[in-house]
Order: sequence, then C-alpha cells, then structure tokens
Amino acid sequence: MKDIDLTEISADDWDELNDPRPAESDFDRVVEEAISRRGFLGGVLAFGSGAATMGVGTLMSSVSAEAMGHSRFAFKPIGIATDSTVHVPEGYSWSVVAKWGQPMTSDAEPFDPVKGHSAANASKVFGENTDGMWLFNIDGSEVIAVNNEYANRRTNLPYEGDAAGTPQSLDDVRLFQGIQGVTIVEVAPDDSGQYQIVVDSPYNRRIDHNTPMEITGPAAGHDMMKTAADPDGKMSLGTMNNCGSGPTPWGTYLTCEENFNGYFGSTDENFERTDGMKRYGVGLDGWGYDYHKWDERFDISKNPNEPNRAGWVVEIDPSDPNSTPKKRTGLGRIKHENAAVAIAPSGHVVVYMGDDERGEHLYKYVSNGTYAPGKDTENLLNDGTLYAAKFNWDGTGEWLALTPESTGMEATEILVHTRVAATSVGATTMDRPEWVQVNPIAAEGYCCLTNNSRRGATNDDGSIRTNPGGVPMTANGPNPRDLNNFGQVVRWYPANDDHATDAFRWDLYVMAGNPVVGEGAYKGSPNVNEGNMFNSPDGLMFDSAGLVWIQTDGDDSNEEEFAGQGNNQMLAGDPVSGEIHRFLTGPNGCEVTGLCWSTDRKTMFVGIQHPGGSFPDGEGLPRSSIVAVWRDDGGLVG
Repeated sequence: MKDIDLTEISADDWDELNDPRPAESDFDRVVEEAISRRGFLGGVLAFGSGAATMGVGTLMSSVSAEAMGHSRFAFKPIGIATDSTVHVPEGYSWSVVAKWGQPMTSDAEPFDPVKGHSAANASKVFGENTDGMWLFNIDGSEVIAVNNEYANRRTNLPYEGDAAGTPQSLDDVRLFQGIQGVTIVEVAPDDSGQYQIVVDSPYNRRIDHNTPMEITGPAAGHDMMKTAADPDGKMSLGTMNNCGSGPTPWGTYLTCEENFNGYFGSTDENFERTDGMKRYGVGLDGWGYDYHKWDERFDISKNPNEPNRAGWVVEIDPSDPNSTPKKRTGLGRIKHENAAVAIAPSGHVVVYMGDDERGEHLYKYVSNGTYAPGKDTENLLNDGTLYAAKFNWDGTGEWLALTPESTGMEATEILVHTRVAATSVGATTMDRPEWVQVNPIAAEGYCCLTNNSRRGATNDDGSIRTNPGGVPMTANGPNPRDLNNFGQVVRWYPANDDHATDAFRWDLYVMAGNPVVGEGAYKGSPNVNEGNMFNSPDGLMFDSAGLVWIQTDGDDSNEEEFAGQGNNQMLAGDPVSGEIHRFLTGPNGCEVTGLCWSTDRKTMFVGIQHPGGSFPDGEGLPRSSIVAVWRDDGGLVG
C-alpha cells in the first residue's frame, strides 16, 4: 500500500485494499432467485413499467409523462455543464451563502486563499466539505446545521513530496480534527436580499473531532464502549466523517457518522485486529489521516475499543449552543449515510438508514415509545428494534428484526456490530445505500443506490466478489446490474401505509444510465433520456409538494460511458409520472450534496462539496460552499 496515493482513492477502494474481499463463501444466498436474472432484466427493459415482473409501476419515459398533459415542474430543464461554476434554470438565480473558512465570529482570522487557515481558527469559521444539512427556525432565527464530512488533505497540508497531505505533527492532526464535524450557523438576508452568515450569532457553533459527546441508549456503559480515558463507557470525544443527516419532528438534528474507520490505525504493525475491526474496515495504516501516530486515542493497539465509539447517529440540539451532542446507540453502528424519520400512524418513530459501502444493507428502526408534540423525546431513539431489509425478486419484501433470537448475538453486540447481525439474518446486499427519504405526502420510502462496480465481478480464481461479510454480490431484485457504475433509486411501499409494519412492496423509481452509448440495462430505465441522464445518485430530498430531488456524486469526466452527462448535478423527479428534469449543475470536480429550504420556502440551500478549479471565488483555493437558489419572480422553490 505504500505506493498508493491515499489522498486520491475512494473510501471503498481503500477498504478493499486494506481488507481484500474473500472468495465466495458457503453463506446461503440472500435472495431466492425465483426467476433468472436474464428474465428479470428482460421484463424491466421490454415493458418499461415491468409491472407483471416486479411491480415497477412508474418507470415511465418523459414522453409518456408529457402525453398525460400535465407537468408539475415550475422550471425549464437545463443541459449539462463542464465548467467550474453553478448553473440553474432561466428565471432562477444563485449566490454563495457560506464557504469553508468564512468567519462565524468577528475575532476569526481572515481566510488565506493560499494557505487556508490555522487549527486555532477552526472553531471560529465555517467548516470544510459540506454535506447533509437542515434549516431550523428557532424563535424567528433561521439556523442551518450542516455536516463537514472530511478534510482535503493536500489542500490543508501542502508539504513537498511524500509528506504532501500527511500530518507531520499533532498540530497538523488538530487542524484536520477542527475543520471536520458539524457547523451550526445562523443565516439571514442582507440588504440586497441575499442570505449570508450572521456573524457572532449566539447559535453559531462548531462541533468537531474533539467535542464531548454523551453515549446514550443500550450500548452506553457496555464493556465494548469503555476505554482508559472513559472507564464508564458513557462519554466520548468527537463526531467524524459526518455524511448525511436528518431532522426530527421535535426540532433536533441527526448527523450521521460514515467512513469513521479511516481515522484509526496502529503503531504496532503486528497488532492482531479483531473480526469486528475487519468487518468495519478498521486497519493498521489509517486512510492517510495518520491520527494514530500523533493522537493515542486513535491507536487501536492502545485503545482497541475506541472505534466502537464511532459509526453512530448523533443527535444535536441546534437551539442550545451549550448542549452536549448525544450518540444514539439504539440506531445501530454502521457507516451511516443519513437518517430519515417518519412517524407511524400509531405514533411510533421510524428511522430509515443506509450503510454506504458496496454490498451493505438498508436498515429501519422502530421505537417502542410513541411521539406526541410536547411529550418527552429522550428515549425515542434509544429504546426500539432494529431491522434490516430483504428484497424479493417478485417485488415484495420484509424487514427482518435484529434480535438475540434471530441473530444468535447478545443485544448490545447487535448494536455495536450491526453489520454482522444483518448478514446473519440474510438481509439483501445493496449497491451502496446512500440517502434515504420518506415522501411527505404518500406512504413510500426511497433510497439512492449510488453504484457498485464490484457486483458480479470475479476474483482471480473465478469466484464471485463478496461484500465485507463474505456474502456473494450476485445481481438481485433492486440491484439487477453487474458492474454497476450508474446506480439506481429503489422505492418501497409499507404494508397498510404504515412505516412501522414489517412487510412492503418495492419497485425501482429510476435506473441511471446512458441511453446514447450504453447497451441493454446500462442505457438506464425508460425515464432516463439524452436530456436528463446522470450517474451515481447520492443525495435525496423531498420538497413540500412531494417532488423528489436527486443529487449526484459520480464520474464527471464526460467521456466514454459517461459521455453527455457532464458535471455532477441536481434533478427533480415526479414520483407519480416518473418524469425527471435537470435543475442544477455544479462546478467540475464537485459533489452536489445537501438540500434544505428557507422558512418561507422561497430559497433553497444546496451544498457544493470538494469543487474543482477555484470555486467560488475565481482565484485561490477551491472552497466547499452552500449556495442559495431562488426564483427571480419571488415564487416558491420548494
């Protein structure tokens, strides 16, 4: 691995270098192949709707949607872009609201366009690499909580040669630790009507890799959570690799820890990792951050339980800057993409979650208690049951309860090693489950399955590649394509319109692809055409009218199989007709991620992560940013 540039490879690729996936095991197949894969694909492609085969009732071409004589879109779709700026439809405008290094307090150092900023300044400025976010109206103030997923290592540590991007001291590690985590910041329109950060707002706050966190729920105090620094196992430091997010009905923010494994390593090269470490990709070398060499907390040979204290959903109260964030262990420990909360008709809280790695699973949590406005909410995310999804070929599915009886595991072990539990009950391997959302006006859930280039691939001995748990990644119902570089969006309908029930029906809302140069299933579903094609759906959000907004994080080379797709983008989809229109394109090199709206729904806020060029300033270092988008006529945008 010494010849690999760790600043240039993805988290998934690093995981596989660190722990090569085993050959096909004797583990029973996750999905009973009631029909052949060829038959399944034939049904999708031949019928469009494919209802007779799998219930894909709305895989409809845009031509068919237009034939219905009605469109719910208030904009003219835009074409692709390959430049280094943001584009929105005619009649819309955009501006930058907040960018990495922008002061939140009046005593912050100004951002240096060549060097960035110091570790000491990190707590006073907007964090790096925005991701999931949400806007809260707190006593009339508009406050955005936004994740700062990771650090651009070479940008922050521009050393020469092999040292580029690699910490050479504890101070370097502290810089990385300080610019990641979560930013909470008040925003308001300035004199020109454009949203900006409210400097010195009492709500402004940075939460980073060293912020005290309370460990709550069933795993709190368990031996697997105890360390020398925290012998009670009830307090930890920091939240890391914060990817997606979700609001709760009671006004708090759920931030989700994803690729936490890359922050840990060992100074003892002979240290024997546990099976649990291997299952979650915790290695000896770290993923280039090198925290373990300078901060003993991240050295697994000295603190083997520390990784168990990461990989959780963290609840934050944005209205109280003095509050302690809470790690909610009842929601399980995975590489969380985001958390989507729904309230069942019975009042039980349902939280949907994806585990973002090739061949991992989709999860659901159902609380034992019920929610009512004004009622105590402290245990709603602590006390409940976790489930993993099983999708059948015939368009049906079930949520498999993860209990000691079903898994053969101790109750707390299920929460700390949730992946192992899901594998043990036969949950379906998925093509990287990313953002999950629930339609606010219909009983249905959606999940972006962004891609899986390893599905159906073989090892040197001819065996099928497996997921980290040893399950062969053969094609299955919602993941029908081998070597899937394009991704798809799966949708499910809970039985009796109740998200708390165990049974569901499912279909595919869209299969991304390239209808111009692609062949067979790689052209995409019929609602993908030359004018709206894309790859790697990642972010997902619904507006108040029930339109679904899809954000992408894929290949923006605009070449070969991705020719004609341009930069990463945000599209709007109609769940009823299946019609999809491109609304926004980001600068080259970026991921478009994170979406929320102003209180009056006249402004949408969109995240631009790791842009290329020198976005947004036109000179100096590229800076991840939140941009505001509005209609020039002052109308609603969400």
